[in-house]
Amino acid sequence: VGISDVVTKSIGSANPYNMVRATFDGLKVQTSPRMIAARRGKKVSELVGRRAGHAQETAETEDVA
Repeated sequence: VGISDVVTKSIGSANPYNMVRATFDGLKVQTSPRMIAARRGKKVSELVGRRAGHAQETAETEDVA
């Protein structure tokens, strides 16, 4: 699991110091899929969707069988 694309919106000052501080504050409060799954009482696989490549491989093996 990783970060593939990030888009942000700034409200208020666009001062570079404030932007960097806000970015790091936002990254500090991020939680992992494992922590969210534990909080919800689920497995990580139930929360995270399948990757496109994995879904395609699964479809191909089902066609062969």
